Amino acid sequence: MMERLVLLDRSEMGSVITLNRPHRANSLIPELLSQLKTALLTAADDGAPIVLTANGAAFSTGGDIGAFWQHRADLAAYAETVVGQLNDVILTMLGLPVPIVTPVHGPVTGGSFGLILASDIVLVAPEASFRPWYGVIGFSPDGGWTALLPDVIGRQRAAEILLTDDTITAEQSVDWGLATELVPAGDLLVVAARFASLTSAQYFETVRSAKVLLAGYLTVVAARLEAERRQFVHQVVTAAAAEGMARFVGAD
Repeated sequence: MMERLVLLDRSEMGSVITLNRPHRANSLIPELLSQLKTALLTAADDGAPIVLTANGAAFSTGGDIGAFWQHRADLAAYAETVVGQLNDVILTMLGLPVPIVTPVHGPVTGGSFGLILASDIVLVAPEASFRPWYGVIGFSPDGGWTALLPDVIGRQRAAEILLTDDTITAEQSVDWGLATELVPAGDLLVVAARFASLTSAQYFETVRSAKVLLAGYLTVVAARLEAERRQFVHQVVTAAAAEGMARFVGAD
């Protein structure tokens, strides 16, 4: 039986999608990304808001470096699959006709940041944080760090974060427009339910139109994400990436 890496439940707040790989900090692998896309499309069919959350201490820590290391014999093909699937999920989220409310309770690193950038309403606990981590591993940015983030916070600020591997705190994410509201960790789901209820109170046609118009630049985003994927695949097979992965998994 396939492991349930993504859970889909219905509640009074709408459809709740939960990343369910807490033993690996909800890091991204092809199976999780495939299940996530399926859950998103299934939930959208209901026409209700989606709440995207995660089990465990971390929201999601990007690509699973251990899995990349295990696939080092076919690294380019594996990277192409993972980043391609991640891009597909991001574009799916941006293109859905229903709102996505994402409460973030812990660290988000690497490509998983794309799940935040593709959400409509983002709530952050004080412990939430966002960090590239690419300079530590020797990978190239993916997940919208270059495709989406500069449009939100500006090119120079995005460059500073990426080039220094700085951390975006929860407070900064609200100040910079990445997140909607700072919320005590224990209240995240309550506030998420409130926002889901507020969107449900609107005419569905209006919400759908807003989402369609907000997604009007998807062809541009898709091209930018594809550029990220190509550069990631090119760089993942370099000596720097091999050294970074080996150090990360303790194999050096």
